[in-house]
Amino acid sequence: RLDLQHARQPGVLQVEPGRRVAVRFSNGHRSEKGAIDGYAAPPVLQRVIDVDGKPVLPGFDGLLMTDRLARKLGLRPGDFVTVEVREGERQVRKVRLERTVRDMMGLNAFMDREQLNRLLGDGDLANSFSLRVTPESRVRVLDATQQLPRVAGAFSKATMLRNMQEISARNILIMSSILTAFAAVIAVGVVYNNARIALAERTWELASLRVLGFTRAEVSLLLLGEMALGIAVALPLGMLLGRGLTDAVVRMMVSDQFLFPVVIQPRTYAWAALCVVAAGAASALVVRRRIDRLDMVAALKTRE
Repeated sequence: RLDLQHARQPGVLQVEPGRRVAVRFSNGHRSEKGAIDGYAAPPVLQRVIDVDGKPVLPGFDGLLMTDRLARKLGLRPGDFVTVEVREGERQVRKVRLERTVRDMMGLNAFMDREQLNRLLGDGDLANSFSLRVTPESRVRVLDATQQLPRVAGAFSKATMLRNMQEISARNILIMSSILTAFAAVIAVGVVYNNARIALAERTWELASLRVLGFTRAEVSLLLLGEMALGIAVALPLGMLLGRGLTDAVVRMMVSDQFLFPVVIQPRTYAWAALCVVAAGAASALVVRRRIDRLDMVAALKTRE
């Protein structure tokens, strides 16, 4: 038995068998290809993780199915689904949908491995094994496992996860840097142009206030206070619209194989607000200098 061969290798601390069966799920005229993953009870090394990062137990009296697959098939918990096995004797079974899980990958279903074997009338079968090994023996165990004659392939989950995270982080950093640069330029341009337009429209009023005895600081405070109020109102509205746009883009990217949950960290909002506030502060300095240099005589000659 492969599990015993794995367990005998030096450095192996735990072996957990599993089974994956290729099937076709059918409900009326709807059908989808997928697989049933049979996990240990309770699973330790192979677990179902939802989009919130919480482990979910596989089905014991039925199927645990991804919510996207259940929607495609028009199923709700408690309904029965036809399972056509696409390997071996090509058996057909009716299985109850126990509950659904919001998973990030694939159109699959999950069961307790022993229940899956009983459903298909098989003995203690397994075609996948998860190993927990000591860090220093990881490479050696991986090489030894790949040399076993009945093993089609082996990989390190930690290495695969690290590589995936590095590639994803690099791609996200490049894209976010480009988008952030564009957003910063747009924010500076919008805030500065609004400030220039506000100054041009109120030149006569500002000059009149100066003639009436208002100081430069008081006149500047009126105009810059209006600009600050506009920024304060625009920031939360912009954040809400940005969140809605992000949700819409992610929904457009959802496929049968992948689901990307929207996660926006508080520091992202903080950086966005800081960028707009910095643009507002820079624009305020420019406007203040223009107010200080205001030609009151020329401004009061005409009123547009």
